[in-house]
Amino acid sequence: MLTADELDRYGRQIMLRGFGEEGQEKLKKARVVIAGGGGLGSPVAIYLAAAGVGMIRIIDHDRVELSNLNRQILHWDEDIGRRKIDSASEKLKKLNWKIEVEAIEETIAVANVSHLVGDFDLIVDAMDNLPTRYLLNKAAIEKNIPFFHGAVYGFEGRTMTVIPGKTACIKCVYHGASTPGGKFPVIGATPAIIGCIQAMEVIKYIVGIGELITDRLLTFDGFNMKFAEFKVKKDPNCEDCGHLGGK
Repeated sequence: MLTADELDRYGRQIMLRGFGEEGQEKLKKARVVIAGGGGLGSPVAIYLAAAGVGMIRIIDHDRVELSNLNRQILHWDEDIGRRKIDSASEKLKKLNWKIEVEAIEETIAVANVSHLVGDFDLIVDAMDNLPTRYLLNKAAIEKNIPFFHGAVYGFEGRTMTVIPGKTACIKCVYHGASTPGGKFPVIGATPAIIGCIQAMEVIKYIVGIGELITDRLLTFDGFNMKFAEFKVKKDPNCEDCGHLGGK
């Protein structure tokens, strides 16, 4: 049951066709894990918190650095040196005190990924490297948890939604490719755009409205201000999802 304050706070989205109080109740009950509290994780977390997602778990092992501040909008100058999870959870609780925020300081690895995501309803990929994304993708498929992929580089970004057993996964897209480690260029608005799209996908999935970015990769070219999409076919030989059948 939504309180009078909640009906007022979320009134503009409750007005949406197909959303209503029932949709808001679904958001209130939802449990979402965000892997990463940086450039992508910041806008994802902010807009999921603002929308009223009842439980948000943020996983990150880094501390705030000055070089983060051009894009990681959950963190400010006074947060430099703090754990990102502490900085993020503090801001989110101030943004919406009615939700629950859980901060986990761990490095996602083979040994712990299943435990970190296992009891949640959705997984958001806000990472900066493919190896960790592959771990999350595999865990999502094994546990039948929807997975919301996002990635950025410079002025460019991409995003895709994975529904285990029904759609292609990110291994079907990247085929085990890897990315070089270390720092890479990025303008702050790029993760803002991709992160907001990820947040919208999460909200739509929870509420059960709209069309998701499934079996297609949505790309964004901010330099030329163009969106494009590429169809993705489920690979029957994919090592992560091929055994599940589907499209």
